[in-house]
Amino acid sequence: MYKQIIVLRTDLKMSRGKMIAQACHASLGAYKKSDQKVRDSWEREGAKKVVLKANKEELFEMMEKAKRLKLPTYLVKDAGLTELPPSTPTALGIGPADEEEIDKITGFLPLLR
Repeated sequence: MYKQIIVLRTDLKMSRGKMIAQACHASLGAYKKSDQKVRDSWEREGAKKVVLKANKEELFEMMEKAKRLKLPTYLVKDAGLTELPPSTPTALGIGPADEEEIDKITGFLPLLR
């Protein structure tokens, strides 16, 4: 089974719309870096996505762990046109990748509710 994780920084106090936009950037960015066969399987399985919350330090920690496991990652840095200063890291996309591999590094983060 495959899934994709989107990690959003909740320490920035982004508006709901801003968070959604950043999550979309993270999802598409990581998707584009993933293997075509994995993408095809993930899509056939229903394209499972899970959104988690983290602070800046946790976001970078997840990114480094995912890179060590050679999982597709995409770090979103805001353009600075609306709510945040330019280049502010806001979200991280991981996968789609094997669910068990992703859970090894993100399993402790809480769900965004």
